[in-house]
Amino acid sequence: MAAKAKTARNTNVPNLQESLVEVHVHDGTKRKAEFLARLGKGKDVKKVRVALLGAGSANGTKGPESDLIELPKMSVRKDIAINLPETIINSIDGMEANHLIRTMVEFGSKALILSRQVGSLYRREVKEGGREKVDELQGKVYKFEEERVAWKKERGSWEEERKRLGTWKVRCFDSEGKLNKRIADLKADYDDLKEKYEGVEVELDDLKGCIIQEHINGFQKGLRQAAFFYKDVDAADSKFDVNKYVVDGQLVNEAESSQEKEVEKEAAEEEKEAAIAVEGGDDKAE
Repeated sequence: MAAKAKTARNTNVPNLQESLVEVHVHDGTKRKAEFLARLGKGKDVKKVRVALLGAGSANGTKGPESDLIELPKMSVRKDIAINLPETIINSIDGMEANHLIRTMVEFGSKALILSRQVGSLYRREVKEGGREKVDELQGKVYKFEEERVAWKKERGSWEEERKRLGTWKVRCFDSEGKLNKRIADLKADYDDLKEKYEGVEVELDDLKGCIIQEHINGFQKGLRQAAFFYKDVDAADSKFDVNKYVVDGQLVNEAESSQEKEVEKEAAEEEKEAAIAVEGGDDKAE
């Protein structure tokens, strides 16, 4: 693999096709730090792994004395940017391969240990927080159960109220039907009474006319009898009028008599009101 990368620089190994890390220098320039495999360096890497991770790490298995965590798969991102000064870049370029690998493995081990501790703390926090969350949720469940029981009771009362209102609704509909029927009957009776009243009113008008006519006929009959017994009485004289009355020794027309009576009545009422007003003024003065 390293030989192919060195000769052609075009291999099927993804990690050896391009640079893995882009390094930004403080002066604003950007350069790529290339870490390619070198010939004869695989054994050194295995020795370092055995020295740091244990005897079983050279074959890909973890030794019993190792307290590190090996990830089954490691993915390297190509878009990671690391800002380093130029002096560090130069020191990295001039560093021996063994020392560079040892340093990388050391920092990797420390990162794994730190990640394990952080993971333990995180799991502990999650566990404690989860217990608190479970207790909180359990309290909410109890509260919800109580509310559900209360809602169930309230729903039962609402059902009874709905049934009662349904019964009242049926009763109201029955009463409405009866009232509508009664109103229709009353309207029919009213129409009948109205027709009868109109008929009676016509009959009363006819009867009034008949009475007046009979009165006129009787008056004329009396005039003819007076003319028969007293030859000097002329029944056709205009002074004989059925519409006149004898009041205080004088013949007075019925219409004029009615007007005079109304005038006298109004005058009496005015005098009465004036007397009341005078009495009220005297009381205020006192």
